[in-house]
Amino acid sequence: MNEADIRDRLRNVTDPDLGDDIVSLGLVNDITVDGETVHISLALGAPYSPTETAIANDVREVLADTDLDVDLSAAVDSGIDPEEQVLPNVENIIAVASGKGGVGKSTVAVNLAAGLSQMGARVGLFDADVYGPNVPRMVAAEERPKATKDEKLVPVEKFGMKLMSMDFLVGEDDPVIWRGPMVHKVLTQLWEDVEWGALDYMVIDLPPGTGDTQLSMLQTVPVTGAVIVTTPQDVAVDDARKGLEMFGKHDTPVLGIVENMASFQCPDCGSQHHIFGEDGGREFADESDMPFLGSIPLDPRVREGGDDGEPTVLDDESETGDALREFAGEAADMQGIVHRRGLSIERSTPEHDHEHEHDHAH
Repeated sequence: MNEADIRDRLRNVTDPDLGDDIVSLGLVNDITVDGETVHISLALGAPYSPTETAIANDVREVLADTDLDVDLSAAVDSGIDPEEQVLPNVENIIAVASGKGGVGKSTVAVNLAAGLSQMGARVGLFDADVYGPNVPRMVAAEERPKATKDEKLVPVEKFGMKLMSMDFLVGEDDPVIWRGPMVHKVLTQLWEDVEWGALDYMVIDLPPGTGDTQLSMLQTVPVTGAVIVTTPQDVAVDDARKGLEMFGKHDTPVLGIVENMASFQCPDCGSQHHIFGEDGGREFADESDMPFLGSIPLDPRVREGGDDGEPTVLDDESETGDALREFAGEAADMQGIVHRRGLSIERSTPEHDHEHEHDHAH
């Protein structure tokens, strides 16, 4: 069985989000037949996301009766020279943002990172909230980063995540009174002077709002996707809209909107109470033509988990844990769509189609 035969078989694998087969979409980077093994490189860039895992399984299935060993790999070319990349070994950088404080943004960031790690991904969590860094407390990270001989910082590890926070660099009781340029300098150091290693996802907990610090981050770091956190109430949605505009100005893909503190289930009577209103996040996503990534209940266990250092996403027996796991899967799926759609548009040029015809003729 040669390369053309295998390419024909791969035309039976459909990308459920883009609605066409992976060959026509240009999502097959390379096919090499080497004796009894076929090496296939796919343009998949969201490791462990449910949809891309399913696409890879479909590829194996359409080749299952060929007696060939299938060796799959995934690669997405960012188009940036590795020497110019701030974090060349990090595949995806997801910024978690909110237009205002008090919407549980850090909780969402911690649970997103822990959820991705639970799926099997290599994850870093960067707490960039300069003025209120509280992520270490939320994962009970009591140790401090160690330094290597060449003065690089080694991140702390918790729940399979590599963790770095501004909190590690200032004393627990030190008031943080920094001006914009100082903040930018310190944040840049935290990118360049930390041994993050190879990561599938870096989750950044941005400070709330749309000021200088957020803009500095977006100008310095190639964010591959943003998640905007809101509560259902109108005032929070109005602020989330500002966050959406900020990312739009910097051409940062927004993966979607997540609604936090959506409803409260009374532990005594079992009834649902919409303390902050109902469906504000979903309606905002609809009117903005943005994906809705999920609704997270207002659950005392989330606060308790944050205080105890145990992310709720790891709780297999709670509905809130289910909601957070679903959200993590949706966010990863949307990151995959952003990559695949961009590549497909780029590769569906007449020249590229002609190359495929040439390959097919072989």
